[in-house]
Amino acid sequence: MTQETRTLAELAALVEGELLGDPGVRIAAFNDVANASAGEITFIAQGKYVDQLERSKASAVIVPQNIQEVALPAIRVKNPYLAAAMIHNLFYKRPLPAPGIDKHAVIGADCRIAPSVSIAPLAVVGRRVTLGENVVIESGVVIGEDVIIGDGTILEANVVVRAGCRIGRRVILYSGAVIGSDGFGYATNSRGIHIKRPQVGNVVLEDDVEIGANTCIDRATFGSTVIGKGTKIDNLVQIGHNAEVGEGCLMVSQSGLAGSCKLGNGVVLAGQSGVGDHVEVGDGVMAAGRSGINSNVKPGSVVAGFPAIAYKEWLQAATAFSRIPQLLKDVRRLRKQVSELAGDGKNKETGDE
Repeated sequence: MTQETRTLAELAALVEGELLGDPGVRIAAFNDVANASAGEITFIAQGKYVDQLERSKASAVIVPQNIQEVALPAIRVKNPYLAAAMIHNLFYKRPLPAPGIDKHAVIGADCRIAPSVSIAPLAVVGRRVTLGENVVIESGVVIGEDVIIGDGTILEANVVVRAGCRIGRRVILYSGAVIGSDGFGYATNSRGIHIKRPQVGNVVLEDDVEIGANTCIDRATFGSTVIGKGTKIDNLVQIGHNAEVGEGCLMVSQSGLAGSCKLGNGVVLAGQSGVGDHVEVGDGVMAAGRSGINSNVKPGSVVAGFPAIAYKEWLQAATAFSRIPQLLKDVRRLRKQVSELAGDGKNKETGDE
């Protein structure tokens, strides 16, 4: 089978970049600078890496706008990472298994499964499940009763989707993700015994969501825990019951949301950051790593620290914190000088030596 190629001019038009060099160069694949070969395009994100292109065997390169001359035919763009991702996706097609239900899979009664669905050995599908066109269910997946999964969605090995959850189109659930586990809800009586509150809601993942490996999203107590369209969630993330995450958000590994908090659209939570229960985070907010957000945040804010404050204020506080050891030394020195001066003054007044 002949591999599909594109001209450099076509790729430049795709990413709205400026073409430098031969527009007719044909490209068949994307690769990094060190491994690219003839017929492939690579990229550099910063000018300090331009020397690497002299040793590259690539046929073309994507470069940032501040690069004036390069050794290869090039596409000059504002955002090399974005252009690289677009071109890489153009050439890369994730291999998908052939459609069909393996004889070692378990399928419940009254399911609606499109003919193009692929279900691998040892997968378990509960009763009354609906699977759309081109859904892929890998080995070890467990799907509870009354789940609906949209077209083109992929559930990698050992994913669990509990009963009643709704998964949109083109969603990817990476290995070990758990969707719809019980929310952490208890009431404590006078004797200190924790009484479980039934969790009878579900989880809704809208279209084009990605959920990382071993991430857990709890079902709602009532209603739905919702992850908005196009949101991407990293590995090892915890999302509590009744949380609402807007569209196009990014949540990095080990971040977490407590119950009933709400994120607007385009929110970015860096690694190990967290949002407290019932807190609302506005559109476009960015939180630095290890931020602890325990009160509402206005749209467009950039915050850091625990408790989270404005990023610039946190930088000033962090700088001051690093100076504390020297400040303590200065205080001790000044105290000693004051003490010595006070002692000298007393000696002069009394005539003591």
